[in-house]
Amino acid sequence: MDYTFKQTVKLVAALLIALAITQSVYTALYVAKAPVPRQLLWGLEGLLFVFLAAFAGAALAESRTLKVGWSAIAFSAVLNVVQVGVGLTMFGPFREASQDLETLAPTAGAVVAFSFFVYNAAKILLGFAALIFGLQKKAVGTGGASMLGTVTALIGVIAIISNATVMALGRGSFIPSPVAGGSGVVATLLLALCLSSTSPTSGE
Repeated sequence: MDYTFKQTVKLVAALLIALAITQSVYTALYVAKAPVPRQLLWGLEGLLFVFLAAFAGAALAESRTLKVGWSAIAFSAVLNVVQVGVGLTMFGPFREASQDLETLAPTAGAVVAFSFFVYNAAKILLGFAALIFGLQKKAVGTGGASMLGTVTALIGVIAIISNATVMALGRGSFIPSPVAGGSGVVATLLLALCLSSTSPTSGE
């Protein structure tokens, strides 16, 4: 099975939109204190990230320009696979072990902190991709397309700064962790809109 560059870009955009939706659903349920099907949502996200790594990597190989942007998307997907894997396979066992043995509590906390560190790193990469593709959209687009590019680039910068701050200073920094994560989700959605509204016919 082979894909044209245009099809690959459209698939990357669709995967990014799906990921923004799943993360928004998870956040909404968590904030509402409703039952959160973590296994289902995180498992679905893990699958989407695997395919995102494949298709963004394919776009990176075929693209003649914006290679850093495609690289940022591809490696953000790889980091997110790691982050989801840690959450699904290690959160539960370490939490249970720390309840049985209090001395393991710091270790359980370290596992969670590592997962969020990787999560924020991935959001920085997506923010960087949003900045790159947003600026490109602003440069070549007109009217609404140019505005979309401007807003995407701006949100990308916010995602980079906020997630970098949380990475450096921890989730208890002056920038709340939900703000960092939320800006990354918005940047992901806007990045997807930038990609889905282009019509590339070959690597560019």
